[in-house]
Amino acid sequence: MTRIYRDVAGPCVAPGGSVVTVGAFDGLHRGHRALLARVRERADALGLAAVAVSFEPLPRAYFSSAPLARLASVREKLAGLLEAGMDVVLLLRFNAALTALPAEDFVRRVLHARLAAREVWVGGDFRFGHKRGGDFALLERMGRQLGFAARAMLPQRVDGMLASSSGVRAALAANDFTRAETLLGRPFAIEGRVVEGNKLGRSLGYPTANVPLGRRVSPISGIFAVRVDLSDGRSGLPGVASLGVRPTVNRVAQPLLEAHLFDFDEDIYATRIRVEFVRKLREEAHFDDLDALVAQMDIDAAQARAILGPSAPREAENR
Repeated sequence: MTRIYRDVAGPCVAPGGSVVTVGAFDGLHRGHRALLARVRERADALGLAAVAVSFEPLPRAYFSSAPLARLASVREKLAGLLEAGMDVVLLLRFNAALTALPAEDFVRRVLHARLAAREVWVGGDFRFGHKRGGDFALLERMGRQLGFAARAMLPQRVDGMLASSSGVRAALAANDFTRAETLLGRPFAIEGRVVEGNKLGRSLGYPTANVPLGRRVSPISGIFAVRVDLSDGRSGLPGVASLGVRPTVNRVAQPLLEAHLFDFDEDIYATRIRVEFVRKLREEAHFDDLDALVAQMDIDAAQARAILGPSAPREAENR
């Protein structure tokens, strides 16, 4: 079972020694997964614990004056690190105290004292510590003093593209879900728990599973063809979804994900679902009345069915 810790201070969590990697790990794209696989491989070879150090909030979000779009929630990131075989996750609180910690102290207190690191794997452009004062050269130098080896992972390229979180965000901003999937190694998706809404969609013939995003800022918005996985194991259920503030009726202050599953009429309140985005159909729009909204929803559903293929049966003629 993966153990999760939050603080810099505390007893050593890997007294037998560890192989460590450090990063934000937003989205767990193919570059991240290659790095985590190397850490797991080296930990197995040396008989040590595999450890991932990450941060919440994300450092870029902490320093940004504008909300940072996230590729994954904290829960999704932790699930991905668990799936990658990490024995320990040190999910540090990225706050004023941590930003003030000099790079040398981070190495001594976190990598050496807290984790008993024997190998530390990072990207070649890794920077850390107060005012990003630490780099790979410092890591190598202190590793020789403290008894661990610093290792740099080469950048991972997929079909000639650099696998990076910023690259995935750029692909999503361009509505290029194929490129995003190539970089991620899987389709972009959002997970969450279904909550009860005002049932307006049901009255219009399009009942939806509503998933609030909370404080998470989504990198996408609009109307999409989607496939949905349910927590009971059913997967790939076709549908159409909106992600936004509902500009026509019952506008919401925070973006909401609403997924309509084709030919599906079950109560899934309080269950977790995973919504996989296949293609963007259009931006959100304001309509003058409900008839105009429903007419557009009919068009959206037909387009989504055409995109998703024969696995999406036709909607009944009379809703």
